[in-house]
Amino acid sequence: MNPVLQAIHSRRSTRAYRPEPLKAEELDTILEAGLYAPSACNGQPWHFTVVHDRTLLDHMSEVCRTGMAASGQDWMVSMAKNPEFHVFYRAPLAVVVSGLKDGLCPLVDTAAAIQNMLLAAESLGIGSCWLGLARFFFASPQEVRKLDIPEGYDPLYAVSLGYKAGPDAPAPARKGRPIRHLYAPKA
Repeated sequence: MNPVLQAIHSRRSTRAYRPEPLKAEELDTILEAGLYAPSACNGQPWHFTVVHDRTLLDHMSEVCRTGMAASGQDWMVSMAKNPEFHVFYRAPLAVVVSGLKDGLCPLVDTAAAIQNMLLAAESLGIGSCWLGLARFFFASPQEVRKLDIPEGYDPLYAVSLGYKAGPDAPAPARKGRPIRHLYAPKA
């Protein structure tokens, strides 16, 4: 299997990290992979904010947990009540991925950038987790100002990055093959 397919098949969401920071060159490689993602009309409508500050990451997690507890979703409420739960899984850093407000397809384009970063991290043996629950922090303009995101961008997702604390769990079974091939009708 070639290295790209190997990274696709082996990547898992990491939820336990070692505390030491990533090497600068590894982080740069991962961020650069995000910059090379495809985007609508090559608009590249993303901005990456790298949060290394442990105090800020802990605060962001607490804000998210408060939002989760008030969500009315049983599974979120249960997670939020767990005193050990940390939205960023105590990773040494998180990348906040923001999209250009007036971009053509910022949700899709930033998702492509994130996938590139996740695969680049895996190729380097670095753990990552795409964090949709960060949206509870992003819902507060007052909190978002703490991230110093450039004007014209909205934070959409976050990604935790760090060295894996242990081996990855085996891949769960894929849910069938939801693939259909359509061909031109036979004459």
